Amino acid sequence: MAFVENSVGAYATMYAFADSEGDRPTTPTPASRAKRFGRIVPVTIMVLCGLFFTLPLLAMARFSLQNVPMIHLGWSTLFKKWSFSGITRAFGEQGFRDGLKLSSVLAVGTVVLTLGLLLPTALWVHLRVPKARAFIEFLTVLPYVIPPIALVAGIRVIKPHARWFLNSDLSLIPFYVVLALPFTFRALDAGIRAIDVKTLVDASRGLGAGWVTTMRRALIPNLRTAIISSAFLTATVVLGEFTIAQVLLKRTLPQFMAEYQSREGQGGMGLALLAIVATTTLLAILTLATRKRGQAQPISRF
Repeated sequence: MAFVENSVGAYATMYAFADSEGDRPTTPTPASRAKRFGRIVPVTIMVLCGLFFTLPLLAMARFSLQNVPMIHLGWSTLFKKWSFSGITRAFGEQGFRDGLKLSSVLAVGTVVLTLGLLLPTALWVHLRVPKARAFIEFLTVLPYVIPPIALVAGIRVIKPHARWFLNSDLSLIPFYVVLALPFTFRALDAGIRAIDVKTLVDASRGLGAGWVTTMRRALIPNLRTAIISSAFLTATVVLGEFTIAQVLLKRTLPQFMAEYQSREGQGGMGLALLAIVATTTLLAILTLATRKRGQAQPISRF
């Protein structure tokens, strides 16, 4: 009995010592400090970036939606005289309706032409000449290097010989296709590289399907996310382009917004803010829609 009691006492003392050691505060190790620092830095950068983009928008919203002279803007007038009168006045302008209609038509036409040209080209390069992909990618970057004003200078050279074409409002579509190349090609290329295109094409051709059927039933369903993304990016470029439309005297929505802002600064700033909010909302909807489709997206429709 004495031996058992001594053993129990020894075990109790050992566990009590272990518990007391566990309750003691441990000194942070260099690895834990580095891990904590690695978490703080990305969060800090995200917060700073959020403030960098959000604060100008808040100032823009206050200027465009608050009917208070700028000299009186302050904390004391923060909640006074807010209204949408500047934006609603712009909606009543005839130029707004015409510009919105023309920009919408140009956006649809540019999306159709861009997808009709780039989608077969990107697939052909990926399947037949993968070594030419670097050269094609370099060509699509050129609109970044060459500013739109340089394209306008070239347009002026050919204008006397193609007046029949440049007089039409739809003449902006080819130039917008060129401006959207850096965005649309990379969206399509990323979607093509994310799937096994060669296996899908070989399986479809092995089952006796032609190229049109292969595109319609095997490739396009799997590239739906990339196609939607490229279409959205193309429409965004069209709805924001000003230089070419201004030089060619086309009454697009950005051209109307610039003209209206010169007459009504508050209303013009409100229209710009509304365009930013609408674009951001569409981008969020696109992200959610493509994410849900990507989770339940079928491999093919054979």
